[in-house]
Amino acid sequence: MRSLILSILLAGPAFAETPLDGAAFETLVESKTLTFSVGTSPYGVEYYAPNRQVIWSFQGNECITGEWYEKAGETGPNICFVYENSTEPQCWQVFDVNGKIRADFMNAPGTTVLYEAVESEPLICNGVGT
Repeated sequence: MRSLILSILLAGPAFAETPLDGAAFETLVESKTLTFSVGTSPYGVEYYAPNRQVIWSFQGNECITGEWYEKAGETGPNICFVYENSTEPQCWQVFDVNGKIRADFMNAPGTTVLYEAVESEPLICNGVGT
């Protein structure tokens, strides 16, 4: 029994989470509006349109449009976003955790982890729903 427990503990890294690639991420999010939180605090809402287009709004702010793409990272695929108000990509490692998203910010690892709180109602931007 002791060797079985030790084998399971040593095999732990084999069961480590694998970041989603672009195709898996697209399947999980396309045509959905998702609300994200940092811990228990609301963070923002994003609509994932077809063709990898997005509309993002920080909690209570204006909406911005952008697009996402897959990029190879040191520890697996990253999902990167470029928005109309910035040319610097915002890259995340995204994980499917029991059907919900967890995203780890890769531009500054260890600083921000977002959790999908809920699938939201349509995102309203300047009176236009998505």
